[in-house]
Amino acid sequence: MEFYNPLYFLLLILVIPYVVWYVLKHRKSTPSLKVSSSASFIRAGRTWRVWLTHLPFVLTIVGYTAMVCALARPQTANSWSNTSVEGIDIMLCMDVSTSMLAEDLKPNRVQAARNVAIEFINGRENDNIGLTVFAGEAYTQCPMTMDHTALLNLLNGMDCNMAMRGMLEDGTAIGMGIANAVSRLKESKAKSKVIILLTDGTNNRGDISPGMAADIAKSFGIRVYTVAVGTNGTAPYPMMVGGHREYVNVPVEIDTKTLSQIAEKTDAQTYRATNTEKLFQVYEEIDKLERTKMNVRKYSKRYEAYQAFAIVAFICMAMALLLRATLLKRIP
Repeated sequence: MEFYNPLYFLLLILVIPYVVWYVLKHRKSTPSLKVSSSASFIRAGRTWRVWLTHLPFVLTIVGYTAMVCALARPQTANSWSNTSVEGIDIMLCMDVSTSMLAEDLKPNRVQAARNVAIEFINGRENDNIGLTVFAGEAYTQCPMTMDHTALLNLLNGMDCNMAMRGMLEDGTAIGMGIANAVSRLKESKAKSKVIILLTDGTNNRGDISPGMAADIAKSFGIRVYTVAVGTNGTAPYPMMVGGHREYVNVPVEIDTKTLSQIAEKTDAQTYRATNTEKLFQVYEEIDKLERTKMNVRKYSKRYEAYQAFAIVAFICMAMALLLRATLLKRIP
């Protein structure tokens, strides 16, 4: 156990003058009675009140000490543990172009994809997982990590705002997305290295073609599972017209042929997700892959441990006051 504010222990110095004051006060206030002979009192025993005379004083000292310990903020110490687990190295490669705002999947494509990815990550505690996002260009939102809490925080920040506001080029650069994910996986020593590519469009941006990116992934032994998101035919797309949101049915243009070729080249599977339930199929397939033993160093953070000290301080102080006011009350 460690204390976050150890300087508060200096307050324990005040216990010394309090003890000195109590001893001096007790000596002066001891009652006396003059008698001709004390022989009759020699065998007289002490009552329980006499034995408990100093109990409020002791309780006060204990309560004050516990209160100081609580103020010093005791915390459980950080701990590290080395464990051996079996897992897969995975990069989620997700399309965040503006077309992902279509609402044929509820509440829309990008949020549906994010919700399913969150459930997937929560069920893969031993996997090394990262996140690449792409529109007309690609970037790494989160490198591969076992810290899934940090990954989920970054995943929750994934949306189409950057493409909508021009901070990220709009469009669909499938090849660039795969290439970015490959750059994070190429040094991995895992037996199973996987990219899960999720898109709703046709490659129309980027300097690397999807076929070339698939060849690069294959050369590093990386499987690329492709997921085509969107209904067949048309999809409702929200547009602001005169300050009001209007929905326009836009054609769904997904290059399923290219996505199938990418998956086939890398010995993986391709999926068509026309609803949220079908998105789970690709993640279930990953459970069948060969896992790799990895040595993981886990870190446990600090937790506040002042509660026990605070309870002891309250009980001791309350009992001291109660005893002084009732059973051990002295007059004067």
